[in-house]
Amino acid sequence: MGELGVANSDRGPLQRSGFVLGCKSSTPPDPPLLCQDCLPAAEEAAQQVLNSVHPTLDSEEKRRDIIDYVQRLIKSHLNCEVFPYGSVPLKTYLPDGDIDFTVLKSPNAEESLAHDVFALLKREEKNENAEFQVKDTQFIDAEVKLVKCLVGNIVIDISFNQLGGFSTLCFLEQVDRLVGRNHLFKRSIILVKAWCYYESRVLGAHHGLMSTYALETLVLYIFHLFHSSLSGPLEVLYRFLEYYGQFDWDNYCISLKGPVYKSTLPNIVVRLPESGWNDLLLSEEFLGNCIEMFSVSSRTLGRTPKEFQPKHFNIIDPLKENNNLGRSVHRGNFYRIRSAFKYGARRLGQILSGPRDKVADKISDFFASTLERH
Repeated sequence: MGELGVANSDRGPLQRSGFVLGCKSSTPPDPPLLCQDCLPAAEEAAQQVLNSVHPTLDSEEKRRDIIDYVQRLIKSHLNCEVFPYGSVPLKTYLPDGDIDFTVLKSPNAEESLAHDVFALLKREEKNENAEFQVKDTQFIDAEVKLVKCLVGNIVIDISFNQLGGFSTLCFLEQVDRLVGRNHLFKRSIILVKAWCYYESRVLGAHHGLMSTYALETLVLYIFHLFHSSLSGPLEVLYRFLEYYGQFDWDNYCISLKGPVYKSTLPNIVVRLPESGWNDLLLSEEFLGNCIEMFSVSSRTLGRTPKEFQPKHFNIIDPLKENNNLGRSVHRGNFYRIRSAFKYGARRLGQILSGPRDKVADKISDFFASTLERH
């Protein structure tokens, strides 16, 4: 993607109106003071929200059966290996979340393979003896070929030779193990995802909104900066909304190395505060090992690597620096997302500032659409 540079906050072309770390301070900003008596009650109320949307034994069994069915169907007819990736194997999916698959075969066969899978599923729609009902099969002829359908009323997305999905899965599993605390990282992803999907409607790459991996990376960055002070998933959500609601998206990209000034791209110049960063979650050694183990080179797949393409909502992939995880976000939706974060932070901040006896009801109101749906 280009050379890595570091710019201190007191010199060089990166000085702009006192913005450091992409925000209006020289250190990661602390949110407004919260009522410490309110936080445990709020986290308890948020746990009830999590209980309504997290994976269950029934949902796990149904998805496992569908995965087995799709794998057998494609392998028996097309002699290809099929693997799930994304939120289902990570166990961070919402109740009506989709299942992502990738079909592996020679890169030169992707075009014909996509059409073959599409034709196979269209035939299966007419199979009265099929194990699951298949319907609404679509072929999406984009840069990344995609076949979509419903299997047992669950949305299925099938891509081809997308090895990056496995890299992401392994990387996030490693992060969850590092964080520990009864899968706090995964539980936080589910809660943030529920708010972004059901309450603010800002999640969904196919609609020009955030992709799931972009959201997961943003949550990871919050853990990277604030992990030692995070008490539970609701506080993670508050930090998430507060930080990204005031982040200077016009001038910076989010990166685990620190905010990167957009004007230096494709060279990465990281903006660090004068005092540096202390107590970060992910060490350089940890990140280096993950990149070495999990990243998939474009050259390995016979493709010419592209430069990072800046857009309106810029997030640098931790495993692949030339990949913009925010590229799906359209300009209008960027303003919608930023406004949602600001509004959510202000509203949740008011709830967490007391009074304590009203916190549980107000958290339920904050997640009203989620609880009404599930």
